[in-house]
Amino acid sequence: VFGSLGATGLFTETTPYAPNSPYSASKASSDLMVRSYFHTYCMNVVTTNCSNNYGPKQHSEKLIPTIIRKALAEQPIPVYGDGKNVRDWLYVLDHCTGIDLVFQKGRSGETYNIGGNNERNNNQIVDRICTILDQQKPRPNGESYKKLITFVQDRAGHDKRYAIDATKITTELGWKPSLIFDRGIEKTIDWYLSQK
Repeated sequence: VFGSLGATGLFTETTPYAPNSPYSASKASSDLMVRSYFHTYCMNVVTTNCSNNYGPKQHSEKLIPTIIRKALAEQPIPVYGDGKNVRDWLYVLDHCTGIDLVFQKGRSGETYNIGGNNERNNNQIVDRICTILDQQKPRPNGESYKKLITFVQDRAGHDKRYAIDATKITTELGWKPSLIFDRGIEKTIDWYLSQK
């Protein structure tokens, strides 16, 4: 919803919305609708914005499930553009804990950012997943899964970098993510391997 960041800085709760795609515009508009009910009707609402989620049972079209699924199927692993798009990654159960805490204890009318403090570019993500799969489920031909990586045309409106400042939820409500990315991605891969 915030658009794209430069090489530095973080999105805060006061960062103006600047969606660059119809998808992000739809998310921004839903937040604004909720806020309007708070201001107009004094409805008790809270809003959360988050980092990119990952973990078990994620929709198969998303980056991490796509990498794992394609690798295990011995198919080309697509990476958009140059793979240097950066995202802050948040394990799904940490996100759920943050949402529940905001729902239970957040101040009415306020917005809280829920971030993982785990910035990685897409090249780092695909490299880490392939390395773990090389160790846990080696390919039949003995080659690294990294040989399946294929760079494809970037998506239209693909923002270069997102990163969330979660200081407010940490300071006001005591929330922080429980998993660093490396441990969370291992748990995620373990789940996908258990489904085979």
